Amino acid sequence: METKLISSVQNPLVKKILQLKEKSRERKRSGIFVLEGRREIQLAQKGGYQIKTLLFCEEIISIDQIEKEFELANVELIAITKAVYEKLAHRGTTEGVIALVDSKSHTLDDISFSTSTPLVLVAEAPEKPGNIGALLRTADAAAVDAVLIANPKSDLYNPNIIRSSVGCVFTKQIAMGTTEQIIDFLKTNQIKIYCAALTASKNYVECDFTCATAMVMGTEATGLTEDWLQNSDQNIIIPMQGEIDSMNVSVSAAILIFEAKRQRGF
Repeated sequence: METKLISSVQNPLVKKILQLKEKSRERKRSGIFVLEGRREIQLAQKGGYQIKTLLFCEEIISIDQIEKEFELANVELIAITKAVYEKLAHRGTTEGVIALVDSKSHTLDDISFSTSTPLVLVAEAPEKPGNIGALLRTADAAAVDAVLIANPKSDLYNPNIIRSSVGCVFTKQIAMGTTEQIIDFLKTNQIKIYCAALTASKNYVECDFTCATAMVMGTEATGLTEDWLQNSDQNIIIPMQGEIDSMNVSVSAAILIFEAKRQRGF
């Protein structure tokens, strides 16, 4: 397969990739994001994402491996030198491949359910990319039917979110919207709203999560907004036995989601 070679870190495409990695505005404007790592790129392709350009460092991965591991239809293939790769790659363990990928819209209209009792994870205004990535890993591990992000503070293709999710950002249905839009969506789809909250709450193990269920998580600092609490079918709590009254949001979400999975017989 014929490829071109980029050997200069001053190449315009190299500069464009660096901008895409660093600036959310540029990702939104172009509808393209940067992805590195064999597993992450393979998961993106499996999730129906279109790879526009695949850059590979021949000193790390051969063209034969590229052709074997990736679907290359309609993909521009570019070889890059080690110096260019090291300029572009965030970490040295991603096996020599970087991709430019078309983003998806992630609207609530894109979400569909194949079951009458979907299990949905909702996060309101999550701020830390690491927490968002961990929530997505939990969603993948538990095979939830969708992840909904209310009032997002960061775009989904922030490199830190992709990295901390280890590619799970591509394995689940994900939509973003306002709190009001997501509440309307859940009610329209007759999904019960269980809000993790400290007030008027029931021990989570006493609740029935075998129906269509949304587990709603707020921020660690301020919890959920009043809109969620007013529309909650049941507030739930994880009993604390130490001195503090909250845990990391991704840990709490994992406990609640896997209790729902346990009730459903995994």
